[in-house]
Amino acid sequence: MPLPRRSLPSIASLRALEALDRLGSATAAAAELSLTQSAVSRQLKTLEEFIGHPLLIREGRGVRLTPEAADYAARTRGALEQIAQATMRISVNAAGGTLSLAILPTFGMRWLVPRLPDFAHRHPEVTINLSTRLYPFSFASEPFDAAIHFGKPDWPGCGALRLRREAVVAVATPEFLARHRALRAPRDLLRLPLLHIGTRPDAWADWFAAQGVTGAAISGTIHDQFSTILQVALHGLGVALLPDYLVEQELATGRLVPVWGGAVTMRGAYYLIWPERRAHDGALKAFRDWLAGQAEDEDALPR
Repeated sequence: MPLPRRSLPSIASLRALEALDRLGSATAAAAELSLTQSAVSRQLKTLEEFIGHPLLIREGRGVRLTPEAADYAARTRGALEQIAQATMRISVNAAGGTLSLAILPTFGMRWLVPRLPDFAHRHPEVTINLSTRLYPFSFASEPFDAAIHFGKPDWPGCGALRLRREAVVAVATPEFLARHRALRAPRDLLRLPLLHIGTRPDAWADWFAAQGVTGAAISGTIHDQFSTILQVALHGLGVALLPDYLVEQELATGRLVPVWGGAVTMRGAYYLIWPERRAHDGALKAFRDWLAGQAEDEDALPR
């Protein structure tokens, strides 16, 4: 059912509201939108009149959004991003198609990006835009056609292609290990500073369980990306549990060494995830079919 025209305010007024909410001042919003401050004020006044509800709290010469207006701005921000992405998609590459892909930063840079020249050679008509997202999101509220995700293929209303499992290695610098020589069993690692990644809260527990150590209290510092943990480990600040594909060079050069045992395959896997409603999109299908040939065990694509 088409939305009644009365429900759709102007894009210009919504952009003014979103910018004010994000930047915190009409002056900053005006600078970003290349407007005068009075023009921004007029757009906000027009939006107030359209909605029939106050949106602004005026404080001296400044303004801020009411709590209801801030919530409204947050809800419309995703829609504005989707409109911008859709416009870019049709204007930049209307013939071959554009794929907006959310990637995990470290896996994307270390595993996917080195393979993309082959895709570009095979499909020069398709443009791929990359953005990073660390956690699952809703395709309804984010402007993406697909995502690379670690975990289970359990996104509602989505198809999935498994790319590879993850095997991790416990590593540290030789200098760090020289300072902690009495490592006679895996349990001894519990008294060392362990580096955790926020997206894998059970990773160290799973690694210890694979070594026969269960029920132990595991402490340490938490970081948001593997690339951060790698740098922390290289500076001798603790023991890192890192994917084997990420530390091949560091292990080969001796900058990092295994602390105990070899690679341990973890729960979960990397997946390409896409909303079923876009399953037959030409650019997505080309990328998905190509990526199936890059998967570790060439899982059959769901049809």
